[in-house]
Amino acid sequence: MTIHFYGIPNCDTVKKARSWLDAQGIEYTFHDYKKEGADAAKLSGWIAAKGVDVVLNKRGTTFRKLSEADKAAADDREAAVALLADNPSMIKRPIVEYAGGILVGFKEAEWAAALG
Repeated sequence: MTIHFYGIPNCDTVKKARSWLDAQGIEYTFHDYKKEGADAAKLSGWIAAKGVDVVLNKRGTTFRKLSEADKAAADDREAAVALLADNPSMIKRPIVEYAGGILVGFKEAEWAAALG
């Protein structure tokens, strides 16, 4: 099974998820948003599959610092993709692509069911 793992290495949730994958012996490729950026086409696909409210992290400081106009525009798919591409810190972490779909965020039971 090929797993593509997207996140930021120093994020606590990403660390927990990577530790879980390692403990399960599941191999993955890691994409670091800070170094490699966020691909608009992937972002658009994730939003199409899971919705803006799932992919966009509205609880983080980066989102809270946005203007009210940008926050309001974030509900629009195209605007959200542009915001996320410019500010990868606002992408919910981690995101995992695997043969059966996409996982957003780390919930051990959900991951075990999908990847176990």
